[in-house]
Amino acid sequence: MIYGAIEGLSRPLPRIVFGTLLLAKPDEATFSLLDSIIEMGCYAFDTACAYGDGASEKVLGAWMERRGNREDIIVIDKGAHPVENRNRVNPQSIEADLGDSLCRLKTNTIDLYLLHRDDPGVPVGPIIDVLNELKAEGKILLFGASNWTRGRLEEAGEYAYKNGLSPFCVSSNQYSLAIQYDDPYPGTLSIKSAPYDPELEWYKASQFPLLSWSSLARGFFSGKFTRDNVSGFTDRQSLISIRCYAREDNFIRLDRARRLADQKGSTVPQIALAYIFCQPLNCFAATGSLNPTHFRDSVDAMEIDLTDRELAWLDLKCDSPY
Repeated sequence: MIYGAIEGLSRPLPRIVFGTLLLAKPDEATFSLLDSIIEMGCYAFDTACAYGDGASEKVLGAWMERRGNREDIIVIDKGAHPVENRNRVNPQSIEADLGDSLCRLKTNTIDLYLLHRDDPGVPVGPIIDVLNELKAEGKILLFGASNWTRGRLEEAGEYAYKNGLSPFCVSSNQYSLAIQYDDPYPGTLSIKSAPYDPELEWYKASQFPLLSWSSLARGFFSGKFTRDNVSGFTDRQSLISIRCYAREDNFIRLDRARRLADQKGSTVPQIALAYIFCQPLNCFAATGSLNPTHFRDSVDAMEIDLTDRELAWLDLKCDSPY
């Protein structure tokens, strides 16, 4: 495992964070899976009150209680998710969601609490104020934002600085080798490598910590989608992936990732993750699986070194990786 740092956390943060979206049952099989993640050197777990209406929080809380390991774990949680298309980025909803999450997690403090969405119509002041109040109460250690633009992050940072308050310390947006052409869910924000994206350039210049989600493009780099079979899928998750990623330029990226994987003795998903970690970013990635071998592959991907030429070739910016 390779680690990075977010100022204010008591320990280094693994560059690969285990995502708990798929966890639904607090049983021994799930607990054994989480034990294996710890054994790989990952002690950071990403969850949200919107994941299965709190199901993944309940699983994580039950596991930490059973193992007695809360002090060894970095919990990353998210709240203020929309409900029935109603924005909830306001102090009341933030406090309510956090209270419910603390109960489900069976803990008094969340290490890193993120707002799951933004509402640009809400001023940043009351949001930063309430998050600082919750921090002062000891209910959260640090806080950040998910699916916020750089402009809103800068506005919030300026408000915090002028008022002697703590600012956001991390941002979580979608980022992957594949270009995301549509929102999987309303209100999400994708950072694009190509064409030129000022959001990505801001993260490069500022080195603001980025926790990427859907780093493997919702399974696009698993290889199950091809140019010829996309019309044959009917399940909801596959249809979302196809709608967001099944474009010819992304299939070319997939072809090139497969070619590099063959040359380097790795897998296509490993090349897609290595692409992220070889960028000049202060980047972490959340990825989850019910198969510990798949997560081990993600951890091993951080050891793959891609040259600038290979990165440019994967991103369709040149015609050869050499």
